[in-house]
Amino acid sequence: MKYVYDFTEGHKDLKDLLGGKGANLAEMTRLGLPVPPGFTITTDACREYLRTGSEPAALRDEVSAHLAALEERMGKRLGKGADPLLVSVRSGAKFSMPGMMDTVLNIGLTDESVGALATQAGDERFAWDSYRRLIQMFGKTVLGIEGDLFEDRLEEMRKTAGVATDVELTAGELQKLVTQFKDIVRDATGREFPQDPREQMDLAIHAVFDSWNGDRAKLYRRQERIAHDLGTAVNICSMVFGNLGPDSGTGVAFTRDPASGHQGVYGDYLQNAQGEDVVAGIRNTVPLAELERLDPASYTELMRIMQVLETHYKDLCDIEFTIERGTLWMLQTRVGKRTAAAAFRIATQLVDQGLIDETEALRRVTGGQLAHLMFPRFDAEAKAERLVTGIAASPGAAVGAAVFDSATAVARAAAGERVILVRRETNPDDLDGMIAAQGILTSRGGKTSHAAVVARGMGKTCVCGAEELRVDAARRELTTADGTVIREGELLSIDGTSGKVYRGEVPVVPSPVMEYFEGTVTADSDELVAAVHRLMNVADDARRMTVRANADTAEDAARARRFGAQGIGLCRTEHMFLGERRELVERLILAESDDEREAALASLLPLQKGDFLDLFEAMDGLPVTVRLLDPPLHEFLPDLTELSVRVALEKDENDIKLLAAVRRLHEQNPMLGLRGVRLGLVVPGLFSMQVRAIAEATAERRLAGGTPLPEIMIPLVGTVQELEIVRDESENVVAEVEREHGVELTIPIGTMIELPRAALTAGQIAESADFFSFGTNDLTQTVWGFSRDDVEASFFTAYLEKGIFGVSPFETIDADGVGSLVRAAATAGRATRPDLKLGVCGEHGGDPESVHFFHGVGLDYVSCSPFRIPIARLEAGRAATAAS
Repeated sequence: MKYVYDFTEGHKDLKDLLGGKGANLAEMTRLGLPVPPGFTITTDACREYLRTGSEPAALRDEVSAHLAALEERMGKRLGKGADPLLVSVRSGAKFSMPGMMDTVLNIGLTDESVGALATQAGDERFAWDSYRRLIQMFGKTVLGIEGDLFEDRLEEMRKTAGVATDVELTAGELQKLVTQFKDIVRDATGREFPQDPREQMDLAIHAVFDSWNGDRAKLYRRQERIAHDLGTAVNICSMVFGNLGPDSGTGVAFTRDPASGHQGVYGDYLQNAQGEDVVAGIRNTVPLAELERLDPASYTELMRIMQVLETHYKDLCDIEFTIERGTLWMLQTRVGKRTAAAAFRIATQLVDQGLIDETEALRRVTGGQLAHLMFPRFDAEAKAERLVTGIAASPGAAVGAAVFDSATAVARAAAGERVILVRRETNPDDLDGMIAAQGILTSRGGKTSHAAVVARGMGKTCVCGAEELRVDAARRELTTADGTVIREGELLSIDGTSGKVYRGEVPVVPSPVMEYFEGTVTADSDELVAAVHRLMNVADDARRMTVRANADTAEDAARARRFGAQGIGLCRTEHMFLGERRELVERLILAESDDEREAALASLLPLQKGDFLDLFEAMDGLPVTVRLLDPPLHEFLPDLTELSVRVALEKDENDIKLLAAVRRLHEQNPMLGLRGVRLGLVVPGLFSMQVRAIAEATAERRLAGGTPLPEIMIPLVGTVQELEIVRDESENVVAEVEREHGVELTIPIGTMIELPRAALTAGQIAESADFFSFGTNDLTQTVWGFSRDDVEASFFTAYLEKGIFGVSPFETIDADGVGSLVRAAATAGRATRPDLKLGVCGEHGGDPESVHFFHGVGLDYVSCSPFRIPIARLEAGRAATAAS
């Protein structure tokens, strides 16, 4: 097995093997762009190292051979001679994980080679600055030394020298700092800083491998749903230096604005710096456009290369570059992370430019991004106290209590509080706090800083580089230029679209995209809305599955229809028994004779029919699947404990009678007790009343000129015999209504598949069912043996943290377990009945990843809450194009 590839050997389609960074460095080399020579250690080597605890036997020899070839090409030796070769050792996984794994620059510098570097460069300050950077990065990432130990010494040196930034430190001061840093290493590890360049490189390679399983990397993968078994590649690249003086520098560029999607010159540049300075946000950058004034030749060349890369990759590209004494070098490119708004704008722009077609444009956006665009925004007309305007790094409107460290953010968010994480700059160790927070605010850094890049990737609101703010984490407060102090716990509102930061809570209003779906604005009212409208049409044309709504009222049905629903996949009739009607349900439960029970049912009938008349009118011409009563009857009665106390105190006769009924119906595990079809079989007349209400409402709508299309769904069926009995009873009722109204009614009768036994015997159940609707909420509970209300609060957090779940199985379908039953039931059902209609009505129907699964299984429709309908429509279209 080959473990090492030169940059001249790979290409962009080898991300599985070379990681994203290595594959793209190879691709840029193939394109003839200025890439410093180097080589990549594969993800295969990483996986073997992580599996066995040691590197593959052949790896050292392969690395030695490629290092020798690199030395020959460069005419230098690693850390040796009058002109020593220095290299960077950088991680690079298949999927971008910004800042989550380790990087070490300037490998090869030693007490001996630092002098040679100073002589060769003609700049003693540069050499000592590079050496202190190596010891600091190596100490923290390779040797595991607390980073603050180095930062504190650096801060002390700045104070002693009376300067504000690292750039202002002299060569002598940096040399003293190197000595202090080496002391830190010796005190922390019990050994001197390594003086063998090859040992430095080997230790750094192992550190990068180990960082794949670091806490922050694992947390990021769980957040982004990246597989844990991929491993990372390691890139060994000859160093080019941006810290050689004012004619050198480093920067990050985007071929389009990753926040808005607008075309133009976007990015950050920092003179006399190395690459990590830009991403870390330690120093505030200048806009990339400023490079045109500072170095016109490099700027012109960079613009040319950016155009080459965007045309080649046919997408927004994120580029890292360094200028060494007027010479431009490309250090990385990748398809850039972007905000939801940018994703939709860029996709349609690339279509208009002829770079991609509409089908590919649809693949470039996601339901998650669309959901983000539907979030509300701050009301521009509201009176608000603006504190500062920073850099709009990741859009959205976020409100929360100010907190000044990651641990506090996690703790307060876990307690149910909304928080805004406020930092001078974030670093990868802040990831858990960034996930917990509603938004992130930093006083340093730009659009390419760690905070900005990670926030955009997570769809999290972020304002960066608010320079007027003085953030004091120790005192847990921030101070504005006019002396206003915001202490921990005080509310902040941050607008990631404008960069504005407000004191207190600012009211929100619907987003333009939500207004478009609500029908209150037209598609041409806004550039972003136009892009969304265009891609929704592409999705609707492409998708095979229809999208229905879970809706119980005419109001919900009307909203669902505006959002593009093609029917109702789940109307929960139990919601029609609440409120003022609860008394009638109590009469039904407490009935002591057939006459009393029939009287209660007779009182409920016209109310149920009225509900269905309204619903069928709102959904005229579209199917409406009505689920007969599902929950146990005790849910409609008072709480046992509260009622017991009331009876003990007041001894009311009605309450005593009610208490006896509550105790009679009480179950230890009601979710597996008397509910669903069992209720219809045990309580005479209950389901018949509901079926009559449906049939009469259908007949009356038909006679009034409407086109009602009801479907009757029997819940919690576990055996075909249950369905057969209810179906016979229902068909008799429908036939009676047909005779009474003189109208022919065609009302399909089907069942929910929400028990493992139903899934396993689906072939038998299909003999008596016109359709199946998978109730994946209950099916997940019964397959896993979970009580959802209990487990989500008790141990799901631990399961997610330990990686047992990548995501809650109630959020995204468990394809291996629950999904296998869905697939088996669908196959068996259609083997019995080829025309069997299949759908899903659990909330999984609106989850993007689950929609793709249901498309693959062959379902005819998904059904979800009204607000998730646009997401399901988009993802159903994407699923169809992915399969084509």
